[in-house]
Amino acid sequence: MTIDGVEIEVEAGLTVLQACELAGKEIPRFCFHERLSIAGNCRMCLVHMERAPKPIASCAMPVAEGMVIKTDTDEVRKMRRGVMEFLLINHPLDCPICDQGGECDLQDQAMGYGTDRGRFQDNKRAVKDKELGPLIKTIMTRCIHCTRCIRFATEIAGVEELGATGRGENMEVGTYVEKALTSELSGNMIDLCPVGALTSKPYAYTARSWELKNTESIDVLDALGCNIRVDTRGPEVMRVLPRLNEDVNEEWISDKTRFACDGLKRQRLDKPFVRRNGKLEAATWDEAFAAIAEQLKGKDGKSIAAIAGDLADCESMTALKDLMAKLGSPHTDCRQDGAKLDPSLRAGYLFNTTIAGIEAADACLLIGTNPRLEAPVLNARLRKRSVQGGFPVAVVGGVTGADVDLTYTTQYLGDGAEVLKSIAAGRHDFAKVLKAANRPMLILGQGALAREDGDVILGLARQIAENRGMIDGKNGWNGFNVLHTAAARVGGLDLGFVPGKGGLDTLGILGAAQNGKIGTVFLLGADEIDTDRLGDAFVIYQGHHGDRGAHRADVVLPGAAYTEKNATFVNTEGRVQQTSLATFPPGDAREDWTIIRALSGVLGTALPYDTLKAVRGRLVEVNAAFMNLGEVTPAPWGAFGKDGETSAAPFRCPIDNFYMTDPISRASLTMAQCADMRVGETGKTGTDG
Repeated sequence: MTIDGVEIEVEAGLTVLQACELAGKEIPRFCFHERLSIAGNCRMCLVHMERAPKPIASCAMPVAEGMVIKTDTDEVRKMRRGVMEFLLINHPLDCPICDQGGECDLQDQAMGYGTDRGRFQDNKRAVKDKELGPLIKTIMTRCIHCTRCIRFATEIAGVEELGATGRGENMEVGTYVEKALTSELSGNMIDLCPVGALTSKPYAYTARSWELKNTESIDVLDALGCNIRVDTRGPEVMRVLPRLNEDVNEEWISDKTRFACDGLKRQRLDKPFVRRNGKLEAATWDEAFAAIAEQLKGKDGKSIAAIAGDLADCESMTALKDLMAKLGSPHTDCRQDGAKLDPSLRAGYLFNTTIAGIEAADACLLIGTNPRLEAPVLNARLRKRSVQGGFPVAVVGGVTGADVDLTYTTQYLGDGAEVLKSIAAGRHDFAKVLKAANRPMLILGQGALAREDGDVILGLARQIAENRGMIDGKNGWNGFNVLHTAAARVGGLDLGFVPGKGGLDTLGILGAAQNGKIGTVFLLGADEIDTDRLGDAFVIYQGHHGDRGAHRADVVLPGAAYTEKNATFVNTEGRVQQTSLATFPPGDAREDWTIIRALSGVLGTALPYDTLKAVRGRLVEVNAAFMNLGEVTPAPWGAFGKDGETSAAPFRCPIDNFYMTDPISRASLTMAQCADMRVGETGKTGTDG
């Protein structure tokens, strides 16, 4: 085809708009988006096509052999000016107070393609604002009816709650019955909206885009490791936006990732505390370290233990593990929920298919997981594959009954281990479906692993993977996947932050602390444990929020949150990624590994690294996978899990309330409003199911 006199070759199936982009021509658009179906209703992308009776909408016209397109003739410019004039007929003149100002597609394209005057003299129409819940602020008079939000809700999020009513000038976008949006991905509509009709309610009227400093980082509020951009003004995180990464999150993030950032300024630990006369009192770093040194003086290493929490970074876990080794303690664990994961074989705790690999699978078995709550962006990828067809999905436990809505069609097989035994043995009907598939996969959730018989369930899942054709070394396919809920979990397992020889796991540590065998427990941001079971143990808590662990602590050491440090995390598929320092920690708080390094010097067991580069060198020394930044290192297959008897108890989802799963989201006012809204609608926490 020929575009503006230049002949180019493009793949069949593309649209004229995409072909023009490949040829380096910029085509204005409002309704077209690469990940949504084509609507063709804004008409801004009109171009001239030879022998066509009238201008064509380039977003909706497929390319054809011999096409001749002109994108910048006088006629095309006149058409674009006319379309822009019509779009602005009813648009309010409120750019100075609009939150979209400075990053608005309508502003940019009006400057680039519009005219310098309007001829409309009549009254502008006004549209009543819609109430969509605590996250999205609506000013519907600004809406230009591009329908991106409707298409996103229907196609990507899978929650059909938005639509258009009325025709022509009377058309309005909204929910048919006024209600809050129930999707865990609804905030992405704010990014998609090309005007200021949908903006962030918590961020409203707080900052302008040009005042903000942008820092590329990684989300740690679930185990997916979504790529994000942290926007800050001075010491405050103003908002969190998604970054494009086709292999992880495409360009979506969950509402918790986006809106929980206000929790970063509430309930923060900004100075050390020491418990005196039963009460935590502010102290200096020297006093806090002296209290710890006094407590550990002459203590046997076997009476000391350490538990790493869900938000701990790899650098701090490495430093703490090395410190525990120097103190002679084998009691370390990063699995604070008690998940029976086997750290000896990497393939046994990774999402081996990879997140992008879901799109190549052709059958799926979900075991003890509700991905809509545990990893909404991964759930959107499952939905994307399901919508394409030829992807039967079956569910075993992890959801409350057969009527659960994961946003795609599922078959509910039951809620316990008996179903897994039947599938492993090939007796179940779905076993035949898996066997017939070319690239079947299973996703094993923490709801099935964090139980007494979790190691047996792990072994059953391995048998299903091996017996049902999920492990195909010849074609490089591995369909065995563990979906983690904690950002720190895979990194901790990779670094061996698990019990050493004769060491106790989390449940063992809590039991030993309760009966007095363990006298000192170091909690590295561990807040999801039963702190009542720590008995009379001396508890050192290092973290960034005054959450459960800090309330129980005898010494509190203030650490840095994920936006305040350069830190390494490994996501559920084993991809090594790094956060970047966007703001400095508040008050006396410091980066976590530096606190442990300083403490080791006071204890007379100084660690052999003083710089971030040296600590990262230690990470690579422990596990070579940390060399491959941003990549997934495939893991060799082997035996893991155990044989034995299983409990008859059903698999439960580990998340009761999607909006409050960690210290940051529990401190967030916005997340509290979301949780209250959801309880009000469904009568229970979490989502429907």
